Amino acid sequence: MDSRDPDPSPNKPSVPESSSPDVSAAVEDLLNTMSNKFASVSSEIFAKMDDMSRRLENLEAALQAGKDKEISKS
Repeated sequence: MDSRDPDPSPNKPSVPESSSPDVSAAVEDLLNTMSNKFASVSSEIFAKMDDMSRRLENLEAALQAGKDKEISKS
């Protein structure tokens, strides 16, 4: 090993600084994509929960109607 060659400093980035904007743009694009996917999945979940809520309300109404019908027969 040549003593004149400096050791690479751990604090220095190994990527040239000219590619830093490219990396920043790629990370920003990835974050935007993930945010959009999260919003999409979130809205799908809320839609399914609303549908389940309506179905449960219909089931409760049907059960109550059947219960009321049985009571009136007695």
